[in-house]
Amino acid sequence: MRSIALCASLLMIPAMAKVPRPANPLLQEWSTPFQVPPFDRIKAEHFLPAFQEGFARQKAEVRAIARSKTAPTFQNTVEAFDDSGELLARVNGVFQNLVSAETSEALQAVNKEISPLLAAHADDLFLDPALFQRVKSVFEGRHRLSLDPEQKRLLERMHRRFIRGGAGLDGEKQARLRAINGELATLQGKFGDNLLAATGAFRLVVERSSDLAGLPEAQVHAAAEAAKGAGLDGKWVITLHAPSFLPFMENASNRDLRRQLLQAYTSRCDQGGPTDNKAVYARIVALRGEKARLLGYPTWAHFMLAENMALNPEGATGLLDQLWRPALEVARKDRADLQALLEKDFPGQRLEPWDWRYYETQVRKARYDVDEAAMRPYFALDQVRAGAFELARRLYGLGFRERKDLPVYHPEVRVFEVLEMNGKHLGVLYLDFFPRAGKQGGAWCNNFVDPWVKGGKDIRPVVTNVGNFSRPAGGLPALLSADEVNTLFHEFGHALHSLLSSVRYRGSGQVATDFVELPSQVMEHWAFEPEMLKRYARHHRTGEVIPQGLVEKLRRAERFGQGFATVEYLAACYLDLDWHTRGGAEADVTTFEKAAMARIGMLPEILPRYRTPYFHHSAAEYCAQYYSYIWSAVLDADAFQAFKEKGDLFHPATAAAFRALLAKAGSEDPAVLYRSFRGRDPRVEPLLEKRGLK
Repeated sequence: MRSIALCASLLMIPAMAKVPRPANPLLQEWSTPFQVPPFDRIKAEHFLPAFQEGFARQKAEVRAIARSKTAPTFQNTVEAFDDSGELLARVNGVFQNLVSAETSEALQAVNKEISPLLAAHADDLFLDPALFQRVKSVFEGRHRLSLDPEQKRLLERMHRRFIRGGAGLDGEKQARLRAINGELATLQGKFGDNLLAATGAFRLVVERSSDLAGLPEAQVHAAAEAAKGAGLDGKWVITLHAPSFLPFMENASNRDLRRQLLQAYTSRCDQGGPTDNKAVYARIVALRGEKARLLGYPTWAHFMLAENMALNPEGATGLLDQLWRPALEVARKDRADLQALLEKDFPGQRLEPWDWRYYETQVRKARYDVDEAAMRPYFALDQVRAGAFELARRLYGLGFRERKDLPVYHPEVRVFEVLEMNGKHLGVLYLDFFPRAGKQGGAWCNNFVDPWVKGGKDIRPVVTNVGNFSRPAGGLPALLSADEVNTLFHEFGHALHSLLSSVRYRGSGQVATDFVELPSQVMEHWAFEPEMLKRYARHHRTGEVIPQGLVEKLRRAERFGQGFATVEYLAACYLDLDWHTRGGAEADVTTFEKAAMARIGMLPEILPRYRTPYFHHSAAEYCAQYYSYIWSAVLDADAFQAFKEKGDLFHPATAAAFRALLAKAGSEDPAVLYRSFRGRDPRVEPLLEKRGLK
């Protein structure tokens, strides 16, 4: 019967008829509400042809600008170039987010192919001599133009982008620059793929419940469910993802298992074989150094920091040095306390890196009576998210409406429309909070669609917050640690930065890296303020507000552990800067790391937050700029102090002034914007005070 039906159906098709292929959704106008990506229709095979079309369209747009017979003006050259490439930006926005948050073998294959093509396309634009001459002509005549501050900054940055892109080099050097950029793009993609594979490949299988002693109930349930998912019913699985790794290192009393887990974590991509990143990273550093020298900079760090508030490596290390000695001193004092506690359990043994977090947790419990497990029930994920939304309402008058009618790229993703107090649409926020295969570790914020003004139309952003938070387990909702609460508020701050942006040009959205963490980190200051906690920290079963006594314990313990946290972070900053000022292809990664840590007098009981083979920030976009978190920390601590000085954490005028800073970020000099908000330059004292390093 099947054959007869098939033959009958074939008789109905005209000879030689072709079944039309489904249209590529990436190449169509998105008819979705707010023009969010139609994730339900997008497939991996759509990306390559969409990229190719995006390349072709922007090249045609740029060709029209560069070959124009009319005299170059700000409008027909600078604005026109900023407007070009809309399709490519849209496709790339979707692709890069999916590669990070929901990748697959098919997407990774596309990424390998497209990464060097993206680099080559950028080279085609910024090495176009005719286009550069038009931009240069406008730039040289800028003093005769009536440009507002945003237009002036866009022009200056665009001209620098051409110079820094190699427009002033001769043909031979431009050819070498193209080759470097292509190879770097490929290597950076390989580094990330290796890290994803190595992180996902490890699991610590625990067979006896006694080996889980000390773990909070929620983590035991999560480990059991991870084991069940791996076909290991009746056992427990600990992974290298933060929601699994960190609670085990902080709470598990089994010292040998902590050692095994930390050694697995710190040896990722450093064990030979296909996922080893040492040679990959060394090659990346060597190519960056060569590129910097081609462009007239002594090192890659000098090249990158010239566009930042720090201006140069000396500016960055100057801040690090101010913090390093006091942080190291606090860490030494803490080390003595932890060593004394360890010796009660293991007489004659020395404190090791796999002991620090565990005994720090024990001291916190004993000294401050703060128990992480006792706090988690008050930090149910949905309540914390609602708290962050409430903070945005109090500060900026924003509202959040869940939209279950919008397409998502994974069933766990939730979507919210963001509204002004008067109901005006401000943007769309995607929230993707749980770890899974195919998602990079850590947490981040990115845009599917950037905010800008196109032909007088205000394009509102489509933003995503991605995390790897503790999953629901054992019939309990997702209960967050204090660190995870901070992370949620942090990434939400990045989202607010995009949602509140009112820049006119896409190029204005490029914010100095050591400024970009200000909008995110400042949000962390509110997270554990008593006024905020009483609004969102409620017990997931009883609805009881977190007890005042627990809040007071939390605040008393706030500075404890800052020695460790600051030292491990600063060590990674020094390592990143060292690689990009001293490193090269000839460097042995392990030897180089040891020398870098010896140079700063690193404590052997503390490891840098990232070792080179899995230092993704340094291999990718934060290269030579990992210091930027602490640079921004000076800004955010000083900015929050402005609210404290008013005696009102939601002071309307101060909130309005800070919102104005966020709205203009990228369109003016960041130092000028900050002075406009604060009335002066930032001071380091609030940060030192907050961390107990003063």
